[in-house]
Amino acid sequence: MISKWKKLLAMSLTAIFVLTAPAAALAKEGTAPNAAPAGAADLAPSARSAILMDADSGTIIYEKNSHAALPPASITKVMTMLLIMESLDEGRIKLTDKVSTSDYAASMGGSQIFLEPGEQMSVDEMLKGIALASGNDASVAMAEKIAGTEAAFVDMMNKRAAELGLKNTHFNNCNGLPATDHYSSAHDIAVMSRELLKHSEITKYTGLYQDYLRKSSEKPFWLVNTNKLVRFYTGADGLKTGFTSEAKFCLTATARRDNLRVIAVVMGEPNTKTRNAEVSQMFDYSFAQYMNHTIFQKGDAMGVVPVEKGVLPELKLTAKHSYSVLLKKGSSVKDIRYQLQLNPLKAPVTINEPIGKLIVFQGDQVLTEFAVDSPATVERAGWWTLFKRSCGSLFK
Repeated sequence: MISKWKKLLAMSLTAIFVLTAPAAALAKEGTAPNAAPAGAADLAPSARSAILMDADSGTIIYEKNSHAALPPASITKVMTMLLIMESLDEGRIKLTDKVSTSDYAASMGGSQIFLEPGEQMSVDEMLKGIALASGNDASVAMAEKIAGTEAAFVDMMNKRAAELGLKNTHFNNCNGLPATDHYSSAHDIAVMSRELLKHSEITKYTGLYQDYLRKSSEKPFWLVNTNKLVRFYTGADGLKTGFTSEAKFCLTATARRDNLRVIAVVMGEPNTKTRNAEVSQMFDYSFAQYMNHTIFQKGDAMGVVPVEKGVLPELKLTAKHSYSVLLKKGSSVKDIRYQLQLNPLKAPVTINEPIGKLIVFQGDQVLTEFAVDSPATVERAGWWTLFKRSCGSLFK
């Protein structure tokens, strides 16, 4: 009997766990269903490079020269904000932590919140200064808070870019001031913007039109968002503008209506009026033509996966963000299903470690895939815990 039980246990630990259920229609990964063919009307005719992406699935609705490596100016701060949000999630910093301004941080030119050497602000205030006023000084102060030096933080930025698979991105500073070997592409910016938006609280900052810093002091500083779309386009709540004489006018913007959130990136626009008009046109096209269907909403239970020899015998998976698929308005959702494929896990398991994928099908055709990561760290259990667990299983 024990031998038979061991055999069944071994088989279960080497299996791939699969859950299936109905989902919604989507075209091949990376392209929108029934999208306009190549050579169709250009949604961003004045942009040097552009892309329009569904934020949930990553489906590309429209693109133009999107992989060209170009100077990103202050859109660089999308990666800076992403590392700040991840540091908050990991508990390395808190919103209430005080951040001291070094002489170097205070010396930054360009867009700034005019930090003085030795001045302290909270992480929350620094984030406002970065998101609304594009503060170069605030960006460096936060880089030094998280990594010790800006150079060490830039190393983190480039490492994260590699982890996200960004092929045409390299950072040389954390704020986007002109520098050699500092570049990105519309596609890569959309990907990092999508990753940033997984931290839904970021739009509490990027979606503000105005606020104050040092409000109770003798020198209050009025912040006005450099992205005017958050005031004038319904549903817009981010993300980041950029301008240098080399980069021209750039913008990564996001807007949400009903269940659809999209990201539009333009680079090399001639002026702010054209930049905003073309991004608005990209948004209008998205909301007129497409809708999203949710597979899992943030917080939904997704499934359970056993952890061999773990302190926890299993991991309960909860959606960390929305998982949905893009479809053309009026499309049929028949014959659509999904599978949650999870690899056999053996302790130790690290939080955010890839453990499987969510695959969306139409019939037998794979439409798109989402990575699934471990929601927690699971240490290896001691022999006594494993012995008691084995005995308990035998007598169930």
